[in-house]
Amino acid sequence: MSQREQQLPALRLGLVGPVPPPNGGMAMQTRQLARLLESEGVSVQLLATNGPYRPAFAGRVPVLRALFRLLPFLVELWRLTGRVDVIHLMANSGWSWQLHAAPTLWLGWLRSTPVVVNYRGGEAQTYFQRSFRRVRPSLSKAADVVVPSGYLQSVFRQFGETARIIPNIIDRGLFHPGAPDKSDTDAGHHTGPHTNPGPDRFTLVITRNLEPIYGIDTAIRAFAQAFSADPTLRLRIAGSGPSENALKALVQQLGLADAVAFVGRLDRPGIVALYAEADAMLNPSTVDNMPNSVLEALACGIPVISTDVGGVPFVVDHRKTALLVPASDVAAMAGAISELRGDGALRRTLSANGLADIEQYTWARVRQQWLGLYTSLCRPQAQHKEVT
Repeated sequence: MSQREQQLPALRLGLVGPVPPPNGGMAMQTRQLARLLESEGVSVQLLATNGPYRPAFAGRVPVLRALFRLLPFLVELWRLTGRVDVIHLMANSGWSWQLHAAPTLWLGWLRSTPVVVNYRGGEAQTYFQRSFRRVRPSLSKAADVVVPSGYLQSVFRQFGETARIIPNIIDRGLFHPGAPDKSDTDAGHHTGPHTNPGPDRFTLVITRNLEPIYGIDTAIRAFAQAFSADPTLRLRIAGSGPSENALKALVQQLGLADAVAFVGRLDRPGIVALYAEADAMLNPSTVDNMPNSVLEALACGIPVISTDVGGVPFVVDHRKTALLVPASDVAAMAGAISELRGDGALRRTLSANGLADIEQYTWARVRQQWLGLYTSLCRPQAQHKEVT
């Protein structure tokens, strides 16, 4: 018998969470975790919380769509809790907790199936302050609570709850530095592993959903200030969302149509290709936990300018692995853009340190934390569960 078979005796895992599309951070982590666990010999049964609406027209009716998605989910969840040994629940704040996390915890408890709550989302503190009395009864049914960052661990601690940290996972097979270094000067050439065709362009990228909480309007205004002093700057924004039209109107209003491009929602290879053409990444969010976009940029050797909100300071260190600025501070972000553009040594430092730091988020470092937790929760009677 192999060492893997000894460690994981026919482990059947139920994975409950969102899946792409869209390619949001939690959805991508769910899909990636399923693939990695299957490569370890774990039998993964995935239950999507964002499955398609049936019939399709129900998705266009606000109250009806929740009902039409919830009922099939509950039926499948009941079946899942009866045929797996452990459930890994990808949980978030708001309605996602009430509609998906709470039922999973209660059904798991009813069917004696341990549920690991993997809580995510930068809005946890606000949500808990408003709703923790409703969250606590369900949370008490969890076999364990796991968060990806020290920030969320501290939020849980404020409400008297213990959570262990297992970080997000970066696929280093996909996210890695692309083009080789090219010679440069601080005045006008690129540094780092990613350069644009032509030495006179310095391209910044944003890879967040186009929603108000991600502060992309701040980034555009900051870019406008930096651009007024350095017209070689370019900005490419990848993503889609409800703020798209307003952001495009802002670009037009500021006279940036020739310097700012909206490239739409990209898949993961598309994001890698975008980073291969970038010199720096902007993360202007007003709420955040452990943004995958920042980790992906670091893994690609891209210097990062980010707001210092939520869990971001737990992920990167100011002037060591990123430049941090206050949220919604246009002038501070513009100054960071200009500084990074003009300082090749700083870019090289951030890139090298980021690449070294990202290794802690690889599967090789994280795998045993998950596998050890699952096996510790498996009960002797698990082998008698139904297999239908």
